Amino acid sequence: MNSCSVCPSVVQQVQKNMPAQADIAALAEFFRVIGSDTRLKILLALDGCEMCAGHLAEAVGMAPSAVSNQLRALKQARLVNVRREGKMLYYSLADCHPREIIHLAMSHVKEEA
Repeated sequence: MNSCSVCPSVVQQVQKNMPAQADIAALAEFFRVIGSDTRLKILLALDGCEMCAGHLAEAVGMAPSAVSNQLRALKQARLVNVRREGKMLYYSLADCHPREIIHLAMSHVKEEA
């Protein structure tokens, strides 16, 4: 491979700044989880509000059982919180990070070329 004289220092800097493999794997898993259309719809529906699974299913136009399965994956990924009130479970975004990432990505998607 033909190499230039400038790149070795750049390569070293990139390698120095590269996150640990475990962090890269965790980030890839995060994007895999939010990369599902269904889970993304649920996260968008929970943006700024708390909802029970039944109303959430209605809001995203899905069967309650399908939403429950997706909520389980989102909870395992620490993207949603669950609050129990009697027999009812209420879901909300775990923190501001998913909201910020989704809004930033949406801004990029809507950006004109």
